[in-house]
Amino acid sequence: MSAAVIFQRPEAAAQQLMLLFHGVGGSARDLETLGRRLAHEFPQATIVGIDAPDRCASGTGRQWYPMEGIGDDNRVERLASAMPAFLATIEHWQRIAQVGHAATALVGFSQGGLMALESTRDRAPPAGRVVAIGARFARLPETASLDVTLHLLHGKLDRVIPYAHAVEAAQRVIALGGDITADVLPFVGHQVNAQVVSRLIERLRTHVPKRCWEEALKADPGQVPPGAAPH
Repeated sequence: MSAAVIFQRPEAAAQQLMLLFHGVGGSARDLETLGRRLAHEFPQATIVGIDAPDRCASGTGRQWYPMEGIGDDNRVERLASAMPAFLATIEHWQRIAQVGHAATALVGFSQGGLMALESTRDRAPPAGRVVAIGARFARLPETASLDVTLHLLHGKLDRVIPYAHAVEAAQRVIALGGDITADVLPFVGHQVNAQVVSRLIERLRTHVPKRCWEEALKADPGQVPPGAAPH
């Protein structure tokens, strides 16, 4: 099991579980500022930063899957090989926190964000919310589940993973009937800065999952979901 840093563990039973996944060459400590801010905003949540399982070939930092020679022809296979251990880590912390999938949020940056997004692609999602910062799908999904809400945050100045991937993913998931938000931040690069963190918290606090609206509409067809024109 991957090493981890616990940023918050409430004394009472946790109402939420937030797992943070760093980028390639980093560690769980890289997201400590984010973890502490989330702890302040969500005091009833267990918040944990997860170290990637493998050391980078360069010897600096850790990685979820190897980057040497990676391309569109092998990215999907590399993530698939790393996914069983990634899912096992999520399940491990859900058991510890005694929190189910609906109250679990995965927050991943860069390579950690790819892992978080891929954990939802064309399978039963392991979490109710997934936040991907400066990340992408290895391959766009063919199906979308309303059991997960995706939040994509991407810097327009990102030179590592172009923001066009976030736009394409949002278009695909919407077309499939899924639940997704995509924010392209104009003066942000490949980073998790204060502007990204503020937008992330805003999304977590204010976005009503699509599945909740659909359930409400079944109970009261006269309700109008956000963004829809009234009849």
